[in-house]
Amino acid sequence: MAATAVLLPAAAAAAAVLLLCLAGGSRATNVTYDHRALVIDGVRRVLVSGSIHYPRSTPDMWPGLIQKAKDGGLDVIETYVFWDIHEPVRGQYDFEGRKDLAAFVKAVADAGLYVHLRIGPYVCAEWNYGGFPLWLHFIPGIKFRTDNEPFKSEMQRFTTKVVDTMKGAGLYASQGGPIILSQIENEYGNIDSAYGAPGKAYMRWAAGMAVSLDTGVPWVMCQQTDAPDPLINTCNGFYCDQFTPNSAAKPKMWTENWSGWFLSFGGAVPYRPVEDLAFAVARFYQRGGTFQNYYMYHGGTNLDRSTGGPFIATSYDYDAPIDEYGLVRQPKWGHLRDVHKAIKLCEPALIATDPSYTSLGPNAEAAVYKSGSVCAAFLANIDGQTDKTVTFNGKMYKLPAWSVSILPDCKNVVLNTAQINSQVTSSEMRYLEASAVALDGSFTTPELAVSGWSYAIEPVGITKDNALTKAGLMEQINTTADASDFLWYSTSITVQGGEPYLNGSQSNLLINSLGHVLQVYINGKIAGSAQGSASSSLISWQKPITLVPGKNKIDLLSATVGLSNYGAFFDLVGAGITGPVKLSGPNGALDLSSAQWTYQTGLKGEDLHLYDPSEASPEWVSSNAYPINQPLIWYKTKFTAPAGDDPVAIDFTGMGKGEAWVNGQSIGRYWPTNLAPQSGCVNTCNYRGSYSSSKCLKKCGQPSQTLYHVPRSFLQPGSNDLVLFEQFGGDPSKISFVTRQTGSLCAQVSEAHPAQIDSWISSQQKLQRSGPALRLECPEEGQVISSIKFASFGTPSGTCGSYNHGECSSTQALSVVQEVTTNCSILISQHVNRFIWVADTRISVGLYRGEQLQCSSVVELLWRSMHRGHKKPCSRSCMFMTCLINIVS
Repeated sequence: MAATAVLLPAAAAAAAVLLLCLAGGSRATNVTYDHRALVIDGVRRVLVSGSIHYPRSTPDMWPGLIQKAKDGGLDVIETYVFWDIHEPVRGQYDFEGRKDLAAFVKAVADAGLYVHLRIGPYVCAEWNYGGFPLWLHFIPGIKFRTDNEPFKSEMQRFTTKVVDTMKGAGLYASQGGPIILSQIENEYGNIDSAYGAPGKAYMRWAAGMAVSLDTGVPWVMCQQTDAPDPLINTCNGFYCDQFTPNSAAKPKMWTENWSGWFLSFGGAVPYRPVEDLAFAVARFYQRGGTFQNYYMYHGGTNLDRSTGGPFIATSYDYDAPIDEYGLVRQPKWGHLRDVHKAIKLCEPALIATDPSYTSLGPNAEAAVYKSGSVCAAFLANIDGQTDKTVTFNGKMYKLPAWSVSILPDCKNVVLNTAQINSQVTSSEMRYLEASAVALDGSFTTPELAVSGWSYAIEPVGITKDNALTKAGLMEQINTTADASDFLWYSTSITVQGGEPYLNGSQSNLLINSLGHVLQVYINGKIAGSAQGSASSSLISWQKPITLVPGKNKIDLLSATVGLSNYGAFFDLVGAGITGPVKLSGPNGALDLSSAQWTYQTGLKGEDLHLYDPSEASPEWVSSNAYPINQPLIWYKTKFTAPAGDDPVAIDFTGMGKGEAWVNGQSIGRYWPTNLAPQSGCVNTCNYRGSYSSSKCLKKCGQPSQTLYHVPRSFLQPGSNDLVLFEQFGGDPSKISFVTRQTGSLCAQVSEAHPAQIDSWISSQQKLQRSGPALRLECPEEGQVISSIKFASFGTPSGTCGSYNHGECSSTQALSVVQEVTTNCSILISQHVNRFIWVADTRISVGLYRGEQLQCSSVVELLWRSMHRGHKKPCSRSCMFMTCLINIVS
């Protein structure tokens, strides 16, 4: 088969690649870079990317997530590659189901988007053990992430496997596929000083190894200021506008713009205001950037035992533009979409030249991209408190604090990052009733049928014949190899009545542990428990215990909650009981640390596969009087899948801590009794000023997570099985099934807002003079507007779902809206001088004036038309129009 070699221009030599265009195949795409941007088929590109991790959702969710990302203005989908799930046993690979990396990449290609494949293979990602498989730890002589031959050999073998898998499916751009970038290593520069000279040697080796794999696309290293050519060093963080690549020949790229932050068990829920996120994005492009990626754009769910940390929660929602369940989060998704549109309007200027900067006063600056007939400008107010009015090119512009205005023609503001035109959605969890009663007293069909509960008692202590007995205390991870969260430590002591430490009937027991969770059983009965936290997993438990004359059994259950995933030498961070373990009294002490201990990895129920409904077990007991609020117990029930397509979750309120399986598939660890601190949250988080992961928190004093996502693909028609292992004790009758829905939409606009971004006519490079607009649109297909609950013209206050009329407010606003929407049919011409409410996803007001429209799933108000025939209720410099509507599926 003939092949044609295509050579890149000498100007791109630093990133030059040789492409082979195979006859009869897809057309190869030429990807290189220069100092301004990635260059695709000879054209510089301004790109917006977002992270979606394939194993944190399910294959049936992938197309919808990717389409919403595309609709949100993304060009690229970024994902890590997770070594541990692909090679759970050395040499045995798994690329099926949620692990089907090639299928995920193809789904992105089907949507017409590019892929950035971050192979790592260390990924961090709040993923168990940073994505490394545990068997790697046990290779003789291995030292992770340094100049160590055993580690480098394994890393190269897996990296090559991934690259060959992608090549075999024709997925690199050089083969006509969507992958335009790859990453080797991950944030190594943050910690490489701990490894000294061998660390630097390893980094250079990793770069050379990656390039040698001949993917035909550029490679990057994030957070690596000394990444060698031709690799591009990139930035990760909340802000990267001040970042500069290590070579004048490389573009300014941002691989992780943290859209929020991860949740830990025992922590409050973090969120990031969209105004701040939009500010960070606009500042990056203003200051010369041309590629930025949201980490995360959809966070998803940590299914199975995939969480890292320790103490990372099962939800990996991340306050991302698409939430854990796959629904768009508004106004974050919509406002960022508008930012992306504004950036794209500037693309001809951004790729044509470098920016020039002009001071607009203290903490204010203009960046101008001008080349020939194209011109784009960014006006920034980086003051965290004070709004400003600045003069640019002879015109006055108002700049709210901590905001950027974008001018695609260097004249007209198409968007300000602090002024949100997009709608707000109010998502709600709808609790499903097991039975319902109609108004006439008859029973209706239940929304959800749940059968009674069966249970199985998990025995305390050692049950396996192959348990290990050894003198002294053993570290947990080296003992279990993470085959289970659980490790039993068992010993016994014989007590005579005159023992000096006994002091009658009680003695103090002290146990020190590396974490993460400890339960203490004396003679088969629970004596207490303790747990670490995300800030420190260490445990020191001390309590009086009751012993009896003769033999006494001490059983200690140690549990992990995800293995460490970040930091220098994170792979050596231990867990479990390392001592001392001491009995003490007023007259003496007995150190049990060096006693004979028997060890058992895992639970009996795990060995019996009690979580798998296809495997029958005599351990299960069916009884209406099942035990509740006792530790170490398995529960099982059957339920019908909720009707419809809405995302499903289980509310585990009433349970303690454990793991749940639906039809044999783990939905992750649950822990609703782990509460966030009482303090640290704010009712309203000010977006102005630098953001940090602790700045904006909610749900203080409440469980970190009560709702746990059940992917629809885990469910089947008819009967479904739910199995729980409860470690602490709870009441399964109190759990609830819920569906997630968008119940209401809100929007607010003022005459000071720029016009809707879609009103810009790019071909004419000017704005339609339609003025600001308020638009409300049902987010999901099949939803329609059911009612308009609130409309205000004046100075309304509050937030979506709790709006109030301000001190000045029109008394006619709601009636005008209700009047024109009562029959779900309006003639635009009849209302041209009043509120204009439009109701159809395919109708544009400007193009269909005078035609009859049918109410469907959009409501829109044009500001200029509103107050022609509807006078301001009071003399204020800035009036707001606010609306709230309810929707139904």
